[in-house]
Order: sequence, then C-alpha cells, then structure tokens
Amino acid sequence: MTVFDGKSQALGAETILDCISDGVMTIDLQKRVTFANRALQRMLGYEEGVTEPLVACNVLVQSSICSNQDCVFERALQGDRVRQFEAMVRRRDGVLIPVTISTDFLLDQAGKMVGLVEVIRDMSWARQLGQKTAEVSELRHCLSAQAIGDHIVGRSPKLQEILAKLPIIAGSKASVLITGESGTGKELIAQALHAHSPRSQAPFVVVNCSALSESLLESELFGHVKGAFTHAFYDKPGRFEVADGGTIFLDEIGEMTLATQVKLLGVLERGRFERVGSNDTQAVDVRIVAATNRHLDLDVREGRFREDLLYRIRVIPLELPPLRERRDDIPLLVNHFCRKFNDSMRKRIVGLSPDCLSVLMEYDFPGNIRELQNLIEHAFVCCQEDVVQCAHLPDEVKKAVQIKTAKVKTQSLDDLERQAIQSALENSRGRLLQASRQLGISRTTLWRKVKQFGLEHSDS
Repeated sequence: MTVFDGKSQALGAETILDCISDGVMTIDLQKRVTFANRALQRMLGYEEGVTEPLVACNVLVQSSICSNQDCVFERALQGDRVRQFEAMVRRRDGVLIPVTISTDFLLDQAGKMVGLVEVIRDMSWARQLGQKTAEVSELRHCLSAQAIGDHIVGRSPKLQEILAKLPIIAGSKASVLITGESGTGKELIAQALHAHSPRSQAPFVVVNCSALSESLLESELFGHVKGAFTHAFYDKPGRFEVADGGTIFLDEIGEMTLATQVKLLGVLERGRFERVGSNDTQAVDVRIVAATNRHLDLDVREGRFREDLLYRIRVIPLELPPLRERRDDIPLLVNHFCRKFNDSMRKRIVGLSPDCLSVLMEYDFPGNIRELQNLIEHAFVCCQEDVVQCAHLPDEVKKAVQIKTAKVKTQSLDDLERQAIQSALENSRGRLLQASRQLGISRTTLWRKVKQFGLEHSDS
C-alpha cells in the first residue's frame, strides 16, 4: 500500500481499499494522486508500489480519458459523476489496457469538494471473452451461410442459371450487383457468394444503406475517431474495417447519398479510407457485394446515382426474377416453409389443400418469397387442422386473386366480342349495316363497338 500524503485517507479505509480487486485512487484539487491501492499499482505495472509522492494523475494513469473534453476531474468540477466510462490506460511498459472508470466526490465536513475518488476496473477479460464469442459467432455464421447457399429453393430455369454461376463468381474478387424486387432473396445470394468464396472464414458484414442518415451511414461504414462529432467519446471502427479480409454486403445501395457515394468510390478505387474526423489512411481488403431494388441506370440519368460508381459495383450483375415469373417454384417453396414452421411451431400439418395452393399459384406476390413465407406462417398460426385451407389465408390475398380472375374473364369476353365483330366486318367488306344484321345488333351499337375496339369500317 502506498499513501502519498498520509492525510487524505484514514488507515482503516486504506486497508479496506487495498483488499478489493478494482483499482482505486484519490486525487486532490491540484490533480495530484494522494492514494493508489495495490490493485491499481499492479494494473499499471508498479510491482514494488509507487514511490513518488503527489504525482500528477495524468502521469500515473495515462488514459484516453485525460483530454480536456473527457477529463473526469474537469467534469467533476461541473458536478458531473462518471459511471462505467470506457477508456484505455497505458501500463508502465506501454501496453494499453481497456478499462471502465467511475468517479465520486471527496467532500470535507462542510460538504465542500476537496478531491475526487476514481474506481478503475480492468476489462481485458471482457475483451478476450468478446473476441472468443465473436470467433464462435462468426464460425456459426459461416456455417449458416454455407447451409443457406446449399439450400436455395427453386428449379426454374432463371434461378438455376444464376445458381450455376455462383461457384465461379464466388471464387473471384470482382464486385457484384444483385438486382431484383424486394423479397426475391438478394441477401441469400450474397451469403452464398461469401460462403463459397476463399473469404468464407472471414467476416460477412451487412449494411442496410436505407436505414441510416447520411452522417450515421458514413460513420457506420468508415468508423470515427473520438471527438469527431457530438457524443463521439471513443474511437469506433467502421464496417469496412470489421469486414477486412471478408465480404461487405451493401443492401439498398441505391438509397446512398451522392456524398457517401464519392467516399465509397474512393475505397473501391484505392482500397483505402479514413475514419470520420481522421486524416490517417487505412488500407482494407474487402469484397463488395451490393444489392438494390431500384433501376440504377435511370437513377444515373436523373443524377441520383454516380455513373462511375455504378460501373465499379456492377462488374458482375445478377438479376433475380420475381416469384410471379417462377410460379413453378411456389409448391417447392411452400413445402420448404411447411417443414420450417412445423419444426418451429411443433405442428404436424401435412400441406395445403388443392384450392389453397391454387390461390397461391394465381397470386402475384408483390413481396415475393418473403411475402410467401409470411403467408405460410400466417396460415400455420390460424390452422388447427392437418391441412391448410383457403380460409387460413389472409383476406387481402384471396380478394386480390378474385379481382385478377374477374379481370382475366372480362378480357377474354372482350377478345371474343372483338373477334366476332372483326369477322363480320370482313364478311361485309366493312359495311356496318350488313355486319350489324349478321351479328343481330343495331347499327348504332355496332358503330359504338367498332369505335371501342378501333376497327376499320366503311360508313355504309
């Protein structure tokens, strides 16, 4: 135990503080350390104890919290206590240690502040545990991505053509742009590309570009340094830094602002970037897979997306077909989701009735595969039988199919009527009166129908 001035703490209190595992020190109003317990001395690498009395606190504890903005003493003078502030302190041998710092006031009998007490907790164990957890999580994620890539459901020619290309595309470093409507499985394809690539053991990092504002997206992508903006209390790595060696998936890239597009283009061209608020350039090795449901060519013409960036991210384009263009895959997907929800809900539903499946085969699925999955989940929740019936589907789906069917029937009747009138006009050489007699309708009615269908006729 080391007592710097011998007056700041009673002997009993010093003995107690020397028995706890967290580092504790007290400082006076001149920012001089008046006491440091054994745990703090060991943490900072002072095996024999600190020998210099009244050493300055920022000399004994060289911490990232000692800037004017974050200094706990300066904050204490403003009446601010610190609770579990994350920081780094430098050990005597130069090694940086992650810690949390908490503070409280030292008051005299009159209630006047005479100093500050700091509790410094070594968080190295938490960082090591976090790294191990991240490694395990990443391994599971890679295995999961591999499984997803091997079980993309569908036999349609368009989908099989895409899947046949995946192993070759996955083996390259070229940027990929996946286009398609919402819910067509763009992220599944991106995961499959990563899982089959030489980068499969490195991180697969997902960024939804539409979910963040411009300032937040830039910080999320490239990271920031402490003090770069309000509440930036510590350095934070960005997603590109986290994905180094692996793949970054930029979902909804068409929602990215032009300013952020410029910075992304710089990463693609140079393989380097700067954190927000820093001039230090960092190199990164990341494969970019982007996705969008927008028509980026149109956005380029209208000035919403940079043409040079489009060329860089669309080295390999993949266009996923909507579900309405691969209806033969609907029964396969239905069976897949039935197995999934039987397992998760512990049910024994054998499948869908023919009428129910017929409704799904006629439905256009604006939300594609994601919507189909949600519909099957809805049906499983409602179904208390062995077979899902039409009654278990949402009303809006059944109504949409009814409207579509009625429209098709109406179109069919119109086609038949048009063909009959066309034939009568040809037989009568365009004479309306003669054609109307053949059809059994008045000349006025025929004239109106001819005008409706845009058919040629004479005036007689």
